[in-house]
Amino acid sequence: MNALPVSVAWSLPALALVLNALAWGVSWWPLRFLERHGLHALWTSAMVFGLAALMLALLQPRALMPLFRSPALWGVMFAAGATTATFNWAVTLGDVVRVVLLFYLMPLWTMVLARWILREPWTPAAWGRVAMSLGGALLVLWPQAQDPFSWPIPHTLADALGIAGGIFFALNNVLLRREAAQGAASCALAMFVGGALIAGLCGWSLSGTSLVPWPAPQGPWLVTIVGMSLVFLISNLALQYGASRLPANITAIIMMSEVLFAALSASWIAREVPSPQVLAGGALILLAGLSALGTPPQSH
Repeated sequence: MNALPVSVAWSLPALALVLNALAWGVSWWPLRFLERHGLHALWTSAMVFGLAALMLALLQPRALMPLFRSPALWGVMFAAGATTATFNWAVTLGDVVRVVLLFYLMPLWTMVLARWILREPWTPAAWGRVAMSLGGALLVLWPQAQDPFSWPIPHTLADALGIAGGIFFALNNVLLRREAAQGAASCALAMFVGGALIAGLCGWSLSGTSLVPWPAPQGPWLVTIVGMSLVFLISNLALQYGASRLPANITAIIMMSEVLFAALSASWIAREVPSPQVLAGGALILLAGLSALGTPPQSH
């Protein structure tokens, strides 16, 4: 890959990451649909990713053994599962664009984790991107008319879950790059099993409360869950392909296209219109991402 121009060598991995971002960017729609029909996002996540894991295990049975033999994949399992549980729950609770923007503070977490785990260097340009991301986050989180002098911190469960999801997703992408030799199928299976286990455990621990009611079976469930499982199976294999071939910081940047997909779909379907303040914060976060597109790959 190093013998090719960067624009050519990165084209297919970048497109694979965009496909994954598209799937996640519009995932709020079926999640909210199922919640209206009695299935909380945590239960949906457990069922969708459990079915995807089963399908992948049947298609690629050899992917099972590395999952049991490699403790390193358990980290991928946890990070992916925590990402799934927090993000899917957040987009059913709060404003879609706001949640996704907070989720995509990911370049900050990626820079820290990639330095710690992958030994990727910190550069002045990377610090600049982090500063822009944080500035955007302050605008998104800063209270508006009700109390403009409050601290710009998460004030709702949706905000907190969105930020937590971004941290876990950054960890997931860094670990995928480190464990690329395990193979795409094994990494994908670890992610699906993690998604089912973590979401299922969270749902079970909170079940019966006002936060997570028990499932109330209804007709639309089956077709929607099967369809979501197929979509996430394809999109997560695309993530393995892209994240294992690009530097972790570039993966984080390309995945920010999810913000655009979420904003367009939320505006069109849910009629959600972000405030000028949120739009300004989002512009800074996206600008931080775009500024990294010309960054050459780091050698290891």
